[in-house]
Amino acid sequence: MGAGTDMEMRQQVFVRRRIAVLAVACALVGAVVVTALAATHGPSSPRHVADTTTIPSARRSERAAVGSSKGYLAPGSDPSVLPASVLIADRSNDRLIEVSPAGKVVWQFPRPGDLAPGETFKVPDDAFFTPDGKQVVATEEDDFVVSLIDIARHRIVWRYGTPGVSGADANQLANPDDAVMLQDGTVLTADINNCRVVLLRQGSNVPIRVWGKPYHCHHLAEPMRFGSPNGAFPLPNGHFLVTEITHNWVSEIDLMANPPKILWDVHPFSVHYPSDSNEVRPGVFITVDFWHPGIVEEFDATGKVLWFYKPLGADALNHPSLAEALPNGDVLLTDDDNDRVIVVDPKTNTVVWQYGHLGAPGTNPGSLNDPDGLDLAPPYSFAARTFHG
Repeated sequence: MGAGTDMEMRQQVFVRRRIAVLAVACALVGAVVVTALAATHGPSSPRHVADTTTIPSARRSERAAVGSSKGYLAPGSDPSVLPASVLIADRSNDRLIEVSPAGKVVWQFPRPGDLAPGETFKVPDDAFFTPDGKQVVATEEDDFVVSLIDIARHRIVWRYGTPGVSGADANQLANPDDAVMLQDGTVLTADINNCRVVLLRQGSNVPIRVWGKPYHCHHLAEPMRFGSPNGAFPLPNGHFLVTEITHNWVSEIDLMANPPKILWDVHPFSVHYPSDSNEVRPGVFITVDFWHPGIVEEFDATGKVLWFYKPLGADALNHPSLAEALPNGDVLLTDDDNDRVIVVDPKTNTVVWQYGHLGAPGTNPGSLNDPDGLDLAPPYSFAARTFHG
């Protein structure tokens, strides 16, 4: 595929934001109509829930300043399904919030005064705790930067990328996605529109390692190329799970091998636009279809579907972007364009917890606006589960 064709393909498949309507030409094979709990119909007022969650000491002092003494959840939500609070990248509200299982906001960034003069924090679409749980790595995809935020100090302590400037030169990214900190303190991120995965180190204004190449936007093992990767998640075995938008690839790759090696790659079944695939447990993986109606799907390394969730009609998912399995087997996910974060019980395919109102964006307690990323608080965070078991 030539460079011109690659650019056309990237323009067709890359732009993932603010699509008001996507026309689906045919029904997906094996679609299942699921009746979700009453909360999925967008309650007009949130339920108040007493908050008994234990909050890490770094955030206890904020309880009175950030939220009321009550939590805000959709009716029918069960706080017991969550083992810890949830960090949410509330994209179109330009903020990160941490919400307890009872629906109380226990931490927020930025608050008034948190940003230095001239500093911005725009459209955060993903946020993950660092391995030590003291910082958060936030990806501001459409502002082209990755930021490291100190939780206790409420300060951006490091940033890679130039806000508002897309590129592949020094200190530039082109729509980074799902940046995560590795055990050695480096930060790995997919760089979607540069069709590469990069490894960043504090103090360096260029990536210390690069896989893929701008304008060579297709899935290829040798030399390694990526078709608009939107996630590169570390696995406990030292490999990485890479998701590519172009032609719908999910691959397990040993990026640190010389040369890098693809262990397996599949096209998730019935998925138009795979997003942010990650591991559920050894040999089992989860992805979502950034589409309307959306899908959440668990599969193995052969592509065999082990479980999927695809409600239709009023309960349909609208561009979900990230799902993570919970310790109890439930699934936590962002339902982006429905302005909510939900937990689904795979045994019944019903929504058992919801923060946010279906299709009703807002900034008030209990409301979200295009939530695009999430992570559980330590010790259940993605980094803690990956690196510390």
